[in-house]
Amino acid sequence: MTSVGRAAVLSGVLIGAGTGLGFVRDLVMAHLFGASAGTDAFLVAWTIPETVSPLLIEDAMALLMVPVVTRLLARGDGPRALVGTALPRMVLGLSAGTLTLVAAAPLVVDVLAPGLTERGPAVQCVRLTAVTLVTFGVAGFMSATLRAHHRFGPPAAIYLAYNAGILALIAGFSGVVGITSAAIGVACGSVLMVAVQAPAFVRCLRESPAAPASPVRDVDLRLGLAAVAPIVVYTVTRQAQVFVERYFGSELAAGSISHLNYAQKVAQVPMVLSLLIVTVTFPRLARASADGDTGQVARRIRQDLAVASAMVLAATAFLVAFAPAVIKVLFEHGEFTSADTQSTASILRVYALGLWGQSAVGLAARAFFAQKRPTWRPAGVLAVGLAVTAAIGGAFAASAGTLALAAANAAGITLAAVLLLRGLRPGVAPVALRRIAADVARLVLTAAGACAAGLLTAGALGAGTPAIVQLAAGGAVTAAAFAVLTVLAGPGLVASWIAVGPLGALGASGRRGRTESGEISEPADRTDTPDRTGPPGEGGGGGGDPAGAAGADVPLGRPLP
Repeated sequence: MTSVGRAAVLSGVLIGAGTGLGFVRDLVMAHLFGASAGTDAFLVAWTIPETVSPLLIEDAMALLMVPVVTRLLARGDGPRALVGTALPRMVLGLSAGTLTLVAAAPLVVDVLAPGLTERGPAVQCVRLTAVTLVTFGVAGFMSATLRAHHRFGPPAAIYLAYNAGILALIAGFSGVVGITSAAIGVACGSVLMVAVQAPAFVRCLRESPAAPASPVRDVDLRLGLAAVAPIVVYTVTRQAQVFVERYFGSELAAGSISHLNYAQKVAQVPMVLSLLIVTVTFPRLARASADGDTGQVARRIRQDLAVASAMVLAATAFLVAFAPAVIKVLFEHGEFTSADTQSTASILRVYALGLWGQSAVGLAARAFFAQKRPTWRPAGVLAVGLAVTAAIGGAFAASAGTLALAAANAAGITLAAVLLLRGLRPGVAPVALRRIAADVARLVLTAAGACAAGLLTAGALGAGTPAIVQLAAGGAVTAAAFAVLTVLAGPGLVASWIAVGPLGALGASGRRGRTESGEISEPADRTDTPDRTGPPGEGGGGGGDPAGAAGADVPLGRPLP
């Protein structure tokens, strides 16, 4: 196995472990605290690390710092001078932001969730999680520096350390301080994100020259900031969907925000998996874009959209048919009641209808951000989708509750996906929109048929059948029905992607000796073609992607924080 392959495997294992532990964290919280006014209060504070993570770890920081450090290394310098000037300034600025959040915590809670019943615990949790502005910033700075040095293990381990810290503090203090233990865990876990990278980061500094051959120019950082600004706005706009849900959800019954959160975490899993797979092919898309091969870009987009659509629509069919059983198996124990299961499952069924939109937005945004120049189109389109989400949520939340908020989310993101895909042809490549529409339409019909088969299976099994048996049998029936119907609808629909899929992309990257595949979900780690004039994060030296997480609700293919 090549060094690139080993880096990919190591990163994949660590990222997967971190994501899995994050899901365990959610299961533990559901068991200990259920869905209540207290968990709603914590989730309002959780908005801070949810928003800060894609900006300071995954997107803006990576897209800004990886190209800068790469250029320093390319001319024989090291990052020591850059760290000595930029890092203290950054810490000072973020510390000021943290202190502002601590002082303005009551106002922050009133703005994010004006109808929240447990205002006091929310304020306390906001003050505790505010520290993530500094710790996430330092962790992101370290990650970008290490990735530029092709050291991928420590950056890939940060979410593993983060979630381990949260779980440890919940286990130790939940019986004493209740839900506040989770906020304490967020603060401590974020410190572990720094600690797990510190040894490798210090080694990089020691190995770098004490005096650079040429000084680090502030103009490089300013140009980098200008280049990543569209991605920053795009990321914040996408995250704002959660702001809308929690704003209107705070006016509903206690536990509503928690039901929305639990359903969203389950719905995100297939979307994240689809984007992780497609991310492996992103270097091919970026290379074709850099070479001006718009025909190859168009083919790559269509093939990637086909497989991503197939994955999320198959998952949609399963989740709509078996949402109650899924939630019961995952969450219904401890403080999480059968009533919580019913509410969360109903929301999950509606959320699932927006999975295709979530995945398509992530894929289309990558195509736009692979271009040579910064583009504001994804951010503008997401703003339109956000306006639709807010309008529907505001109009119907009082009467239809959380289902209206879930429907608003699905409608807004699906509209944004359609608008982004329509914009690919004039803005990116000659994409065959009619063929894409036909592909997606066939897959939607296939998913509808598979869902019907799943619902019939659920009805035949009956409510008395153990939930785990329902999931096993229903999963097999739904998957088989989707596979058969896909072949009948168009046997060549996904075959072309399989032939040139992610394994082929990884192998091609390894043969070229390139480094971008070493970070799995981080196109920001592209360090090839340093002479390209395009801005960082757009397929040039250091290229990039948002979300992470990355989601992360999300975040775009990155591990869930």
